[in-house]
Amino acid sequence: MSKKKLLAATLLLCLSQVSWAEEQAYKDPYEGYNRVMFNINDHLDRYIMTPVARGYRKVTPSPVRTGVNNFFNNLRDVVSFGSNLLRLDIEKASTDFVRVGINSTFGLGGLLNIADAGQIPNNKNTLGDTFASWGWKNSNYFVYPIFGPSTVRDSIGSTITDVFPIEDAIFKDSAVRWGTAGLNGVATREGLLDVTDSLNDAALDRYTYMRDMYMKLRNSQVGGTLFTADEDEDDDIDSLVAPNSNNTSAQPASAIADKPADTGEKNSASVSSSTPATTEPVAAESANTTLPAAATSADQPYWNVH
Repeated sequence: MSKKKLLAATLLLCLSQVSWAEEQAYKDPYEGYNRVMFNINDHLDRYIMTPVARGYRKVTPSPVRTGVNNFFNNLRDVVSFGSNLLRLDIEKASTDFVRVGINSTFGLGGLLNIADAGQIPNNKNTLGDTFASWGWKNSNYFVYPIFGPSTVRDSIGSTITDVFPIEDAIFKDSAVRWGTAGLNGVATREGLLDVTDSLNDAALDRYTYMRDMYMKLRNSQVGGTLFTADEDEDDDIDSLVAPNSNNTSAQPASAIADKPADTGEKNSASVSSSTPATTEPVAAESANTTLPAAATSADQPYWNVH
């Protein structure tokens, strides 16, 4: 699943499930650190990224913004190709390869999204999804510096892809690479303005609210299990990659539109997340809870949420 999409879907959940989200408290072993980093990210976003994103929207024509988003989404398909190969999902990896080939050639380097126009399936996956498919489905909430809501599992995957970004293979000049990274951050933040503007008044404790929603949505994508605060679980690196998970297979983030994830252990709880600063699991979902439409489209990016 692309990063911007996950946060957008999470924020939409936040706005639509207020009373439901406040019914349960969920396990958050790193809450002390998470709250500090949440506040830092929130101030950076409020006083730097949001004003810059508004200025970008004001001075940049819509077709240009669409082209920029298409370009970076094409690069995410390259990352997804590698992720699906590691999952040994040759079919999805082949589809990713075709998407990149078509958009990079006929789409003028990815500025035009020809693959979507041709209805070629969008199977975006991350290393976090790959780790989940290998058995690490359950992971605690973790606020990534600058980039916002994540899990321990997804943060490790995102750190790897951030250290070795695909942009380095395309742009040789370091100044161009930094400029490209900045443009990506501003463009993806701009795409979330309408949603985040409505979030500020959604809850008294925005940290708890967004954490629970984020974790519910992320678990729904990879088949993870949510733990309430009173459950006795080992907090050490997610119990050494969640060895006691009852789930035998993970549902990739891109597959949520095709079929619901397996429900392993069910908790009576529901969930929330934290603000962006795209990328880096449903087993605890209530039977009567429905995800918003935004959560079913794998090609909608989100602002570098890890």
